[in-house]
Amino acid sequence: MNLEAIESEIEANVPGCRLVLIANPSPSGQHSLLLDAGHAMAVAIYLRDAASLRFDFCSNVTGIDWPAKELSEKVKVKKLVDGVEQEVEEVRKTTTPGSLEVVYHLFSIEKKLGPLVLRMSTGDRDANVHLPSLTPVWRSAELQEREIFDLFGVVFDGHPDLRRLLMWDEFQDHPMRRDYVDPDDYEYEPTAHDEVLRRANQHLSEGGGR
Repeated sequence: MNLEAIESEIEANVPGCRLVLIANPSPSGQHSLLLDAGHAMAVAIYLRDAASLRFDFCSNVTGIDWPAKELSEKVKVKKLVDGVEQEVEEVRKTTTPGSLEVVYHLFSIEKKLGPLVLRMSTGDRDANVHLPSLTPVWRSAELQEREIFDLFGVVFDGHPDLRRLLMWDEFQDHPMRRDYVDPDDYEYEPTAHDEVLRRANQHLSEGGGR
């Protein structure tokens, strides 16, 4: 399967769409296509319906949490030192914003192609967590998008039944995020589990509660 050819075909047939081919240096060599949310539905429909492709089956959908990162870089700058301009080295720090990513694995049963790996990314991890649901194109994505909504917090616009799948409705957090902190007691009542009970008692003795 020639991913570059598929990329070019999509861009030629979906007006305004621009894809990014992300190389995978691992032994699997399973490269992927990153698409923008604004054209995701049009791209999905084209992949499913184009006679040359017929990606009619979505086998797997998963989420990834990319927290913000602080990067340090040594740069050389010119400064006045005792009245003399000298080139000195200083460390500059920059922060890359975090994001949530959704990855779809597609197959063409008719053409015996795949997997084709599609990726979409949110604007950030907090204020902009919306992505279009691809369930209207591939119905097999329905429960998997619900799971990602539940565990990562991605809101899939257009999903036919977006609600928690594994956690209860009143649960306030997303357990698969990297900064998630376990509650002292999942059931919010005394437990016979020694480690959980120890943590709960310690937390209560410090005046906390969750």
